[in-house]
Amino acid sequence: LAGAVPEEPGCTVERADASLTYSLFLQRFAFSRPVILGGVTDNSAFRALCTREKLLAAFGPFPVRLSTANTYSYRKVDVPFREYVEHLLKPQDPARLGSDTLYFFGDNNFTEWGPLFQHYVPPPFRIPGTSPAYSFGIAGSGSGVPFHWHGPGFSEVIFGRKRWFLYPPDKTPHFHPNETTLAWLQHTYPTLAPAQRPLECTLRPGEVLYFPDRWWHATLNLDTSVFISTFLG
Repeated sequence: LAGAVPEEPGCTVERADASLTYSLFLQRFAFSRPVILGGVTDNSAFRALCTREKLLAAFGPFPVRLSTANTYSYRKVDVPFREYVEHLLKPQDPARLGSDTLYFFGDNNFTEWGPLFQHYVPPPFRIPGTSPAYSFGIAGSGSGVPFHWHGPGFSEVIFGRKRWFLYPPDKTPHFHPNETTLAWLQHTYPTLAPAQRPLECTLRPGEVLYFPDRWWHATLNLDTSVFISTFLG
């Protein structure tokens, strides 16, 4: 179903490349606005370990904790990783509520997943006074997490494409907390005036999005996607 969910008409998030220095990152982005970083790391070795075959061989029998795909994500369900990949990893049903949609993102058991994460090269920038924590996920086409906010962080796409929607802290988006991002895109997004639309962009493998503290964001996987975030807490 690649291509069944569209990309945005034009990316409105600023981009930067490997020439971005740490001091410029702190000055221009760290506390004020998101940025997409390209070419700042090489995770080809990590990507090679994240194919379906490699992940099933390494983690198939281990349980993974799934969260409901709604803003509060309170309900958790544990299933074997193989069961998730072979039976639950499907395109999003547009009519299904977030509370009935299970999503594998975060809640990683670092004893089991730690050896994989050791191969990940995180972005080279940090926010003073924070420490990084990884959150790894795999999700089907049309899935995603609806609008929410938390502390600052980075998110990298390993396989697939992920469309992001972002609002600054002082601009609360209009959404229902139990509506999936796909339903929001189909029903609410078309009604927004240009000035009410979020910043948005589609990330491809190897690209990293940085979002500052308390920025509202929602995600939508355009393909079956593998992704990892570095939360700065």
